[in-house]
Amino acid sequence: MVYLFLADGFEEVEALTPLDMLRRAQISVATVGIGGEYIRGTHDIVVKADLASSDVILDDMTAVILPGGMPGTLNLEKSDDVQRAIAYALEHELTVAAICAAPSILGHKGYLNGRKATCFPGFEDALVGAIMQNDPLVWDGNVLTAKGAGVALDFALALVAHLANAELSAEIRGAIQCR
Repeated sequence: MVYLFLADGFEEVEALTPLDMLRRAQISVATVGIGGEYIRGTHDIVVKADLASSDVILDDMTAVILPGGMPGTLNLEKSDDVQRAIAYALEHELTVAAICAAPSILGHKGYLNGRKATCFPGFEDALVGAIMQNDPLVWDGNVLTAKGAGVALDFALALVAHLANAELSAEIRGAIQCR
């Protein structure tokens, strides 16, 4: 199960685009609400989470997705459940994907030490130990980081390619009429 964590103030495009693309690919993904069942995005779009954070089953996890946005990133970072899921995923070499400001969550814990990474401009100092890249998407092992909402579709399709296969990702790209 892919767990996509949502906290109040999340960036809607960065959360809902991966959710949509993963579900199109028939990859099991659930939204996880931090602090409630209904989570309000940074642009006042309210999403009903599939699960409470206490319902996350670490042994069943295949990936963690962390959308950015403010104060969503800060609210995710404060969650013990989110921190536990990230630590478990990295310890078990599962996929961890963070976009926009969310790579800062990984950086603050030292998880990006020696890894190539990217983030929304202005958050570079929070990516402690990272080898900063200026690319819109950066894979380093099982960790994907991305710059922001403008690359949410590429971020999502990169996850589909990684979690399923490149052919399915390309098929979805074509089906949605994306260059």
